Amino acid sequence: MTEAAHSSLVHAFDSQRGRHILVPDGSRIYDLASELALEVDTAVSAGEDAVARLLERYGLASSPYIDDVPLQDPPIRALSLAVAQKCNLGCAYCYAQGGDFGGVPRNMSWPIARAAIERLIDAAEPGQRVNLAFLGGEPLVNRALVRDATAFAADQAKARDIRVGFSITTNGTLLSAEDASFFEEYGFAVTVSLDGVGDTHDRLRPFRGGDGSYARIMARVKPLLDRQQRMQVSARVTVTPLNIQLQDMLDEFVATGFHSVGFSPMLSAPMGRLELNQPDLMTMLEEMIGCARKFESETVAGRRYPFSNMTEALRQIHRGIHRPYSCGAGAGYFGVSAEGGLFACHRFVDDENGRLGDVKDGLQRDKRNAWLAERHVHRQEPCSKCWARYLCGGGCHHEVIYRGRPACDFIRGWLHHCLITYVNVMEQRPDFFSAERS
Repeated sequence: MTEAAHSSLVHAFDSQRGRHILVPDGSRIYDLASELALEVDTAVSAGEDAVARLLERYGLASSPYIDDVPLQDPPIRALSLAVAQKCNLGCAYCYAQGGDFGGVPRNMSWPIARAAIERLIDAAEPGQRVNLAFLGGEPLVNRALVRDATAFAADQAKARDIRVGFSITTNGTLLSAEDASFFEEYGFAVTVSLDGVGDTHDRLRPFRGGDGSYARIMARVKPLLDRQQRMQVSARVTVTPLNIQLQDMLDEFVATGFHSVGFSPMLSAPMGRLELNQPDLMTMLEEMIGCARKFESETVAGRRYPFSNMTEALRQIHRGIHRPYSCGAGAGYFGVSAEGGLFACHRFVDDENGRLGDVKDGLQRDKRNAWLAERHVHRQEPCSKCWARYLCGGGCHHEVIYRGRPACDFIRGWLHHCLITYVNVMEQRPDFFSAERS
């Protein structure tokens, strides 16, 4: 992979049919004739003022799509409930520190879950959609609460003409055939954490007694894979230096029948164990690009290949996404601790750096708005000088706070390849994007 000329104002890239530029402001993509491509290269070499003049000359300058004004008081649209701050696995790099977030293992009570759901539903208007997620620890340790909370949320939403989506992230070891029926009934998005195939997964995600968990997970997830209609079952892989060979893993999980498969780099672990360093991230980038090339060839051939990192990136590029935040953490999305605290997201549960209120008294307005002001991408450095800033949004808040920005080159390299793939797929299979909308 090679990157062509770029600045904070434009990023050039080459597809199968020629040179293009991304104008980050507004995430606009343009084809370049060869003469204009030379002008872009010359302007980039001359500096930002020259690029600005070039954009002005060709009518591509505009009022900023994103200004410096941070979000203020956006409504809550999604909550994740840490229904069980405990886990039966002993993964060394777990952001939840073995599931208990560094505290006493405990379950969420019904009054806490109910108060959280009522706060979510009350913030929505008829016709709007909200999302309720169940996480842990391992959420199925507290299966009864998951079921009660789901039924209650569905009833409350129906009574208010509000659409509600459900999701759960599980280690898969406690899944049952009855869970398959329940998740299918409510149309859950089920994410199973799988960090490799066979022994690789067992080494990374053992039971607390040391035994491997892979065989048990695959046996228990099969009824869910077989039942998928309203329910969608995905595999999520946390990538460490020990499971960084991704292409065979992706093929294996796709063949198994997962609705989608995605990879996430291990950038910040509580004790720093198994975090990726710069060489690891470049290796991961090469593997991701290999997966992307397989995705492109399969897609052009008309075959579904559910590599979620790429499908999500293409969907966002096609929508022209340009965002001042990397995600909804602290904006429309919050994590709820077992004790009822409202935190910026599920990774900040029981972390005072991310505590923004509680389900009983609601959000602390000033503290929450200060969080949003501080996390705006224009307040992040070196993001303001990066061409990828409005595609990336400044990176995961939790990882940036606790480890900094070790993955910027990885993210830019990945987005660069996503832009190339977008143009190639748009040229050869534009129907992919209409299918993605349906």
